[in-house]
Amino acid sequence: MNKMYIWGVMSAFLLFCSSSVNAEQKVTLGPWDVHYIAFPTTFLTPEIAKANGFIRSKYNAIINISVLDKNSQAAQRIDINGTARNLIGTTKELKFKRVIDGDAIYYLAPLSFRHKENYTFDIEIKQRDISEKLTFKQEMFVD
Repeated sequence: MNKMYIWGVMSAFLLFCSSSVNAEQKVTLGPWDVHYIAFPTTFLTPEIAKANGFIRSKYNAIINISVLDKNSQAAQRIDINGTARNLIGTTKELKFKRVIDGDAIYYLAPLSFRHKENYTFDIEIKQRDISEKLTFKQEMFVD
């Protein structure tokens, strides 16, 4: 994968974590430490967004999931799918893209939203015969 892309995503991620109370979160699910965050696509440069098929807008976010072995902290290749449901019950399917950079693996999905829209995210993570479900809620804000 394009190193410029990874640098752009990780720079946006670090900037977002340093300036937001909704910074990265982590849960342990079965054999994994699962890190998750949603951040606005406006944190990506226009070139990075275009090169990777993300629409850069104050009304779009990226859902970023990383799955690590809880003992070795090695990034895991998993199958992932999920949905985002708002308070009135509208459900959007999340289409994750696997991004590999060296030893790191990220699963990224775009999500369009409205200002102050609350979402419940239901993410299914599978690897061979192991299946775990990540559920989290987040209110989305327009910059």
